[in-house]
Amino acid sequence: MKTSFVSSLAVQTAMRLTIQQGQSEMVRLQEEITTGRHADLGISLGAGATRSINLQRELSRMQTLKDTNSIVTQRLSGSQDALATMVEAAEKVRDTLVSFRGNDAVDKLSIQKADIQSAMTLFTAAANTSLNGEYLFAGINTDVRPLADYNDPAGSAAKATYQAALSGFMAAQVPPLTAMKDFTGDQMKDFITNTLEPMFLGGAQWDADWSNASSQNMTSRISTTEVIQSSTNVNSDAVRKFALANVIAGELLDTDIPSVVRASVSDMAMGYVSEAITGLNAERSALGVSESRVEKATTSLEAQIKIITNNKLDLEGIDTYDASVRLTALKTQIETSYTLTARLQQLSLINYL
Repeated sequence: MKTSFVSSLAVQTAMRLTIQQGQSEMVRLQEEITTGRHADLGISLGAGATRSINLQRELSRMQTLKDTNSIVTQRLSGSQDALATMVEAAEKVRDTLVSFRGNDAVDKLSIQKADIQSAMTLFTAAANTSLNGEYLFAGINTDVRPLADYNDPAGSAAKATYQAALSGFMAAQVPPLTAMKDFTGDQMKDFITNTLEPMFLGGAQWDADWSNASSQNMTSRISTTEVIQSSTNVNSDAVRKFALANVIAGELLDTDIPSVVRASVSDMAMGYVSEAITGLNAERSALGVSESRVEKATTSLEAQIKIITNNKLDLEGIDTYDASVRLTALKTQIETSYTLTARLQQLSLINYL
């Protein structure tokens, strides 16, 4: 009969290898129990890993759209609040013109002018509203202040242009007008309609004196298929007509013009400001439609994200209970290996000599 021996070192080495493998498996199981998904999708899913990657890409794209919609909603909400203030300022000018119509007393005209200037200051501040470092009414030029302050104490280009236009018109009349009291009703209508109006409703002079905004508005993709207009700008006819009404009322009504001419100026200013209010409310309605579309798109995205997340979880998910049972069994196996390794290390001929 032939006998052979087994090296205790070989047995210890085998045990250490078992322990190392068990520890690696424990790390994997602990990760899977924590995350609820396979630790290595490539090994666990094989060819199905491609589908997992596609689902993750689609999920990331939809989450990005949802996050973008949150920013768009803030911009639209801020624009609506600013437009409401602008409408309030325009209504204040209209109400002031109605209240003071027919009054020629100097003190009344002074109060009227102060109210109109105050409304213009309020309107300008609202038009220059910014959110997250971006001006809401600058179109795509979001980094520039869109509307110049006509009542700037340091002076404004628009006021200088008005003064030059008035002086030029008076000098061009036959005979030339030397004082505001020399204006007739027809001459004042001619001045407002054919000199001032083109300066505001045209392009070059408005851009030079009043606006730094772009006429191209911001657009935003709110879903995979929808793109909306998500801003407005101060180059709209509504803003231009309010500015025109303000200049007419603020600069002409308190001058030494005949009462009948003053009444005509007041009526024309009321006409422009009423059109401005209508236009501003139309812009509010358009942005309101955009807000509604963003809300519906976000709701749809949330539903799609939930569906894709569930599909991804079904594909990548594991049975956490089964993984916990395997982890417990693995811990017991490793502890047993530690015990056997310790006993093997005690096997030595020296202990028997």
